[in-house]
Amino acid sequence: MESRKRLIFHIDVNSAFLSWESVYRLSRDPKAQDLRLIPSAVGGDVRSRHGIILAKSTPAKKYGVVTAETIASALRKCPELVIVPSRFDIYSGYSRQMLALLSEYTPDIEKFSIDEAFLDMTETIHLFGPPRKAADQIRRRIREELNFTVNVGISSNKLLAKMASDFEKPDKTHTLFPSEIAAKMWPLPLRDLLFVGDSAADKMARIGLHTIGDAASCDPDILRAHLGDKYGTQVYRYANGIDQDPVLPPDPTRKGYGNSITLAQDVSDFDTACQVLLALSETVGARLREAGVRCNSVTVELKDWRFTSQSHQCVLKSPTDSTSVLYDTACRLLKEFWDKTPVRLIGLRTSQIQEDPFEQMSLFEDERQKKMRAMEKAVDHIRGRYGIDSVQRASFLKENSPTPHAVSRKKHLNQASQHNTGKEF
Repeated sequence: MESRKRLIFHIDVNSAFLSWESVYRLSRDPKAQDLRLIPSAVGGDVRSRHGIILAKSTPAKKYGVVTAETIASALRKCPELVIVPSRFDIYSGYSRQMLALLSEYTPDIEKFSIDEAFLDMTETIHLFGPPRKAADQIRRRIREELNFTVNVGISSNKLLAKMASDFEKPDKTHTLFPSEIAAKMWPLPLRDLLFVGDSAADKMARIGLHTIGDAASCDPDILRAHLGDKYGTQVYRYANGIDQDPVLPPDPTRKGYGNSITLAQDVSDFDTACQVLLALSETVGARLREAGVRCNSVTVELKDWRFTSQSHQCVLKSPTDSTSVLYDTACRLLKEFWDKTPVRLIGLRTSQIQEDPFEQMSLFEDERQKKMRAMEKAVDHIRGRYGIDSVQRASFLKENSPTPHAVSRKKHLNQASQHNTGKEF
């Protein structure tokens, strides 16, 4: 029997955190202002002008507000910007609802981030009609049943499907099959290619490469000479639409909780990196507590503009689900192994998950740590009921501190040590 040609969908929530925040507020008060229609953003604490932008509305984009810039910078661009704190528990709930809906179309789903998923529709598309019709049905159902919108990219591999979903937004279906690469992808600027940031694009511009098509037609040896063997090869393959990665559901035997983000701009200073780590720690910690589990291992992951990855891991003295412990550990790991090379992606991953309800008494956990854990669980409960802005950690509002008692928040939870290749939430 002849094998079917691969068919991959990429589902991408439009301005996810902002959309979900708007949907949540409107569900509680139908007369509330729809944040999607005004200059607005989800981010840190506006009163202290501290933290980073996690997501912004389309009107905010017109002022030049970008994801991962500081609150202070965004307010300088748009003084009337409405900034609201994030509600990770609420957003993860909308993400689970979306995944449940998507599971009606195929069992082969890879959760790429809290707001993105790949669907391998190869074996099930015959049940739903032509690919575009099936994609439009998914978009319509999410819009009507869940009250937010998504883009759907369709292709024969994950790379091209993801590139397609980034075309015109919101609430659109786009295809990018190999036969369409020359017309739809090659004219795009190199910065639009997956995993190509400003530094790499500038480096290629200096040798006369400005579009994805330029890189696709370039001698791969030249790319490797200027970008390094691994990254140069990756850029050449991606520019030509080459990607054989399968759609992989999470492996339950390697269950973990991870969170990562690709930043809009390179980060090279410790304090900013720690701001991102607290954002990641808040999401991971809340998710561990929600699942009633603890981790015994913490890993910090970095990826620079050359596509070079590095990580540093440690085993904890005792299992934890505490945001503060995760953050303190992550900052210590970062200080131990990072040489300040500018990075595009920062990730936090936990593993060695302890799922049984019994806890071994720890000689290392003092009374203060026990009280902190109890406080964090109480905060989770209050935030879940009344929203994250109902409780603020005063210690998180201190400026310029890389300790667990500082900084802001960020994105993406996963069921099984997956990664977000970030952009906007």
